[in-house]
Amino acid sequence: MSLLSLFGLSALLHLYIGLRLIAALPGPWAGALLALLLLASAALTPLGLVARRLLRPPAADRLTWVGMLAMGWFSSLLVATVVRDLVLLLAPARWDEPSAIAVPLLALGATLVGAFNARRTAGVVTVDVPIAGLPAALAGFTIAQISDIHVGPTIKAPYLQGIVDAVNRLEADLVAVTGDLVDGSVADLRGHVAPLAGLVSRHGTFFVTGNHEYYSGAVPWMAELRRLGVNVLQNEHVVLQRDGASMVLAGVADFNAHHFDPSHRSDPVAAMHGAPAAASVRILLAHQPRSAAAAEQAGFDLQLSGHTHGGQFFPWVFMVRLQQPFTAGLHRLGKLWVYVSRGTGYWGPPKRLGAPSEITRLRLVPALQ
Repeated sequence: MSLLSLFGLSALLHLYIGLRLIAALPGPWAGALLALLLLASAALTPLGLVARRLLRPPAADRLTWVGMLAMGWFSSLLVATVVRDLVLLLAPARWDEPSAIAVPLLALGATLVGAFNARRTAGVVTVDVPIAGLPAALAGFTIAQISDIHVGPTIKAPYLQGIVDAVNRLEADLVAVTGDLVDGSVADLRGHVAPLAGLVSRHGTFFVTGNHEYYSGAVPWMAELRRLGVNVLQNEHVVLQRDGASMVLAGVADFNAHHFDPSHRSDPVAAMHGAPAAASVRILLAHQPRSAAAAEQAGFDLQLSGHTHGGQFFPWVFMVRLQQPFTAGLHRLGKLWVYVSRGTGYWGPPKRLGAPSEITRLRLVPALQ
């Protein structure tokens, strides 16, 4: 979308809000204040999206911060205004003024609470995954999954360090990073991703690309992560051993990677090629849940994904279901278990409502017969 179109769309949507709310507010000062806030938001919301086209860090990052906060407020304000209009079709006229006051205040409250939820270190969610025929040697095997951190303009090294510290406290058997780690180039973010080298587990840290890696330069990022000691799985697998039992851990490129690089086409079958038939468990790391159908056909037992953020905040919690087969949590597709993380960071507005971020502790357990 061109800059002119982006700013034009923002202006129209903010104009709609102003026309619906300002006249209903009590006294001239309340209306004037909201008008000034809407003018600022109409400019800052698109500027936050294009800051890196116009400026260089750190100025671009500061503009992004302000713009994303404005976007968070605007998104709730727009939804609340639409809901108010629908309610007023049935409500008495006396609700016109109180509802006009309530809408901006509710949007502000949602933005503040959402920002607190987004900026705190994600909590740990423990999930047991029942695996048929799981040998005793692999019972209790733990995977710490982190996903969709989006290190970039508003997420820096201290935020990532908090995640790394929380993951290390889990003492997991392995760590899985299921894509969308970064929003920016290696040159700009190398130092902010460096804490990832501090992840500790028995079998190491494994990474697969998400769609945002391809926006940011997937090949340089794959090289940088390998330099940090992270194992990048690109349509390939490794075999892990524990007390005589073997496990296949595979990873594929993002579902849409071939649109950026035809050689990176996501291929669960290729990722399984050459894997020992006697392996007790086959696990696939795939950024998007949409990989699940191909993973099930390829014979995997468990797929770990992210991408959806669980919707991140209302109303997107409902919109995600239009694109992905699963939004969050543990699901079954044929013989395949699919776990979808709500994400460990956030994208865009620093805002999470109804979809808390998570560090996932997945534990393999024997399926009940």
